[in-house]
Amino acid sequence: MKVEVLLFARIREIIGRDHVSVQRQEMLTVRDVWDSLRAQYPQVDGFGKSLLFSVNQEFAGFETPITEGDEIAIFPPVSGGQPLTVRTYKENERGDVLDIVRAPIPMEALVEQLQQPEDGAVVVFGGVVRNNTGGRKTLHLEYEAYEPMALSKMREIEETIRQRWPVSRVGIVHRVGRLEVGEVSVAIVVTSAHRKVAFEACQYAIDTLKKIVPIWKKEFFADGEVWVEGQLPR
Repeated sequence: MKVEVLLFARIREIIGRDHVSVQRQEMLTVRDVWDSLRAQYPQVDGFGKSLLFSVNQEFAGFETPITEGDEIAIFPPVSGGQPLTVRTYKENERGDVLDIVRAPIPMEALVEQLQQPEDGAVVVFGGVVRNNTGGRKTLHLEYEAYEPMALSKMREIEETIRQRWPVSRVGIVHRVGRLEVGEVSVAIVVTSAHRKVAFEACQYAIDTLKKIVPIWKKEFFADGEVWVEGQLPR
């Protein structure tokens, strides 16, 4: 059996490729895929306890069964063109915006697109690149995403918000690629009739995005660089 495996962030750099083929006479579970990958690329041995796996864009464990043709990805815990205008963002059937972009995020335009006449509250969160981490001077950041799965998880966040709170519109936009100090990396916008709903939903959106959406950042300092990885989910 032969399967294709997608690689992201630090493990991609270790192997030196963004996808590989692994082959074994019998592969029934994710563990079999990982064992085959380790056999082909011994340099990844020891990273198994600090990596996450997905099958068909859903998080998976070592015992998750696989079949030929499945989309398998391996990545560390999530960290976390043309100029864009308001009309660049594609809304879903509910009027929400869920997107991954490679150009600056126009916050005011995004708010203008989502805000409705019946809204009494608009809560906006913007994640911004700061100029230091732990006293080390930051030069710039680079963000990388497993985009199909990231968009799928953004949709999960949106659906959960709508199940828990009577919101009007939801916007979740994350930028990838190189970002300079002061630029917006992620924007969350929630509109609703009342402020408490909007505050709670916005807080949930950014906290959950940082836990389950497969996007990673690499921080470039004056004296080195490092991938910023989160904690393995319980």
